[in-house]
Amino acid sequence: MAAEPAAGGDVGNQPTSDPAAVSNDRFATRLLQWFDQAGRHDLPWQHPRSAYRVWLSEIMLQQTQVSTVIPYFERFLAAFPNLPDLAAATPDQVSAQWAGLGYYARARNLHATARICVEQHGGDLPRDFDALLALPGIGRSTAGAILAQAWGDRFAILDGNVKRVLARYHGISGWPGTPAVEKQLWQQAQAHLPDSRLADYTQAQMDFGATLCTRARPACLVCVLQSDCVAFAQGRVDELPTSKPGKALPEREAIMLWLEDEQGRVLLQRRPPTGIWAGLWSLPEASDEAAARDWFDRHISGDFASAQALPDVPHVFSHYKLRIQPRRLSGLRPRDRVGEDNDLQWLDREQLRALGLPAPIRKLLDR
Repeated sequence: MAAEPAAGGDVGNQPTSDPAAVSNDRFATRLLQWFDQAGRHDLPWQHPRSAYRVWLSEIMLQQTQVSTVIPYFERFLAAFPNLPDLAAATPDQVSAQWAGLGYYARARNLHATARICVEQHGGDLPRDFDALLALPGIGRSTAGAILAQAWGDRFAILDGNVKRVLARYHGISGWPGTPAVEKQLWQQAQAHLPDSRLADYTQAQMDFGATLCTRARPACLVCVLQSDCVAFAQGRVDELPTSKPGKALPEREAIMLWLEDEQGRVLLQRRPPTGIWAGLWSLPEASDEAAARDWFDRHISGDFASAQALPDVPHVFSHYKLRIQPRRLSGLRPRDRVGEDNDLQWLDREQLRALGLPAPIRKLLDR
């Protein structure tokens, strides 16, 4: 599923179809019939289906495709088979299993939620909407998805795929991230809920948007909802849902120090508890060459001028572009205090593999 709906923004147009006038059975029944024939029935979190497995999958699927999530889900589940196991893990152990999926706040929220559930909910996720909503990283759509898929409770979801389907089906204009448009979409999502098969219906909506009513080149000619789709009837499929008003992403640069000692160990630094890659281990970073030299002189015995400049590594975050400029030096000796700093560690290759490293840093070190 996509990330939880954002707040704030402009007021969108009213839908061209009234929720009260729509046949709920027609929409839901057609989706379920389509799902029985063409939906995804063999996803690893479906067999067996449990609140813990559904929750993991929902968090991993935010901003991430199913094909990418599946191997991460299976490895994560092998490391932490149940919620108490996850709660008992260290942050580094959780980060190591998450590394590469991005949006690392999701992993921190998973860990925090697991610990709260052990302390307050008997070691399992609560079967209560408000209690779920109070947990870190769980918004309205994710709470609904957990309740519907794990227990068959009658709750709606509104991830990116569902927003797209409903915006087209009902001809709802305006960027779905605005409160007014989002409110309309929630009304429609709630109105269409069937009385049974809630787990299948929830999965059907996600599958339908991901595989048929796609953002680009949707398969309208074979769509089971085509006869009632406002966007199709009005020739507005490519216009809906309305795109977010665009703006160019700002660009930043950072010097990353790839430092190796005489044994070939790499020096890593734990990042601050907030911000990008919060709490992860990464290469020491500086904003520019002068700051990098200053950091080097304070921590390392060696000649910074001999550093090898490696090709830049570009990386795109949701709100800016980062151009990493690596500088590599080897055969170094740390100053005494480096060995006493818990946030600076010399690690060999085997130890590196056990850590959760940001994807571009691991890619760089694997060269």
